Amino acid sequence: LVWLLVLSLAWLGPAWGDSEVPEGKEEDGEVTAGEEEEKEEDEEEEVLSDELKEEDSVLVLHKHNFDRALSEHRLLLVEFYAPWCGHCRRLAPEFAQAAATLRNESEAVRLGKVDATVQVNLSSEFGIDAYPTLKLFRDGNRTHPLAYTGRMDAEGIVRWMQRRAGPSATLLQDTDTAAAFIGAQDVVVVGFFKDLRGEAAQAFYEVAGEVVDTAFGVAEADELFEAYGLSADTVCLFKKFDEGRTDFPVDPSQGLDVAELTRLLRVHSLELLLEFSNETSSQIFGAKIPHHMLLFLNKSVAEQLALRDDFQTAASAFRGEVLFVVVDVNGYGATVLPFFGLKPADAPTLRFIKMANNRKYRMDVDAFSATAVRDFVQAVLDGKVKPHLLSEEPPEDWDTRPVKVLVGKTFEQVAFDETKNVFVKFYAPWCSHCKEMAAAWEELGERYKDHKDIVIAEMDATANELENITINGYPTLHYFPAGPGRKMVEYKSTRNVETFSKFLENGGTLPEEPPVVSKAPENSTGTEKPSPSGSAEARDEL
Repeated sequence: LVWLLVLSLAWLGPAWGDSEVPEGKEEDGEVTAGEEEEKEEDEEEEVLSDELKEEDSVLVLHKHNFDRALSEHRLLLVEFYAPWCGHCRRLAPEFAQAAATLRNESEAVRLGKVDATVQVNLSSEFGIDAYPTLKLFRDGNRTHPLAYTGRMDAEGIVRWMQRRAGPSATLLQDTDTAAAFIGAQDVVVVGFFKDLRGEAAQAFYEVAGEVVDTAFGVAEADELFEAYGLSADTVCLFKKFDEGRTDFPVDPSQGLDVAELTRLLRVHSLELLLEFSNETSSQIFGAKIPHHMLLFLNKSVAEQLALRDDFQTAASAFRGEVLFVVVDVNGYGATVLPFFGLKPADAPTLRFIKMANNRKYRMDVDAFSATAVRDFVQAVLDGKVKPHLLSEEPPEDWDTRPVKVLVGKTFEQVAFDETKNVFVKFYAPWCSHCKEMAAAWEELGERYKDHKDIVIAEMDATANELENITINGYPTLHYFPAGPGRKMVEYKSTRNVETFSKFLENGGTLPEEPPVVSKAPENSTGTEKPSPSGSAEARDEL
């Protein structure tokens, strides 16, 4: 179950990073939470001085000591958090561990935290609308903090900060040092620049600061250009697999594009064919390649294992566009099978998934030759293959309960019944926000069970998929009004029975007066999205 969610982390949607945000401010990879009640100034935590206190090596910051912290520490990474935020609580031990490590290395590099629900002035000043939000303040500059872009664990935080504390790339002086540097690791990036102070080299340093899981070097010496067969500025990716080396020449007129080079390095740092494992999962989802092609096989069966060769051959035509992954149905990947509606006995089989909308595709009849795989992938990319939609079987009593239980097969006939107003909760079994509102939804079902034209329903969106509706967070609430036109209204207000009832009685809208927003997490408007770095939440829920 744990690794079912680790895989669904990205194969349920392209979500990167965990945070909780006010309704209406969803971002990719984020987990939305209910709007925080506005706090008056006299409700702020009483603070007496600008003294810098610590908790587990993390500086405790507020409006009175924030400037002092900036002035005393050259690099200060600040976490803006909410006490009720589950992601913040899970990040806390990782953040503290990173803080202790960095403090032991240098007093100039520190981590701090701000309770954004109390320090509303700071929260407003820095535009905090998601929890946790991490921002880096450099050299006392308060006006232009840098958004944190690393992993949300201790090692990731430490690496990210170390890259910004020191040189992001190692200067290679001669052929011996260059050869030793390149040979020391499986993947190394070296920028060859005629002028290390030029714009292209500075852009390269910026890329090196972001791609913290790869070693970066720079070279300026003529002998190194000659040794590696170069005559102009070039970024070279050296790797101990596949083609061994990939060059990215710098365009003399356009220079070096930071975002594009970052993308190319992430793509080409991956092996052409990856096996899903604990070691590769972060690579698979961190590359942000828009499509994945999966070969499910039993590695203990020689005939199935041999299918890898043709699969890898097909992969070469789609590098950067489609990531090819092998999943061992009896190994590490066994528990992800239900997400694809598969059993070990179904191996070998193929599945294609579009990361942007969670659409899955399969061949009518599996064919494993390189040509067949290549043709199938191209057909999906060209829009010539319809998605394969998962559906559970409906429970026998699905329509006799106060809350009707919908599945993929029954959704259309219920939600788009022109004689009924249908209010549907799309949920995930592991979602904490879903669990918090479960009782209210059941009570709503009881309240309207005898209404002829109102139906209260729910659907497990992790086990049932719909062709024209994509669920990006949990819970998601949609109202389908009676009448023609297949209309759908998303409900985004407070989640309690009385507000639900007002919405229903008012025909799918709320009265003009704004509802009272309860303090999160009770009756919150939060939704949850699985994501790679958010798999800890799934583990906690399990």
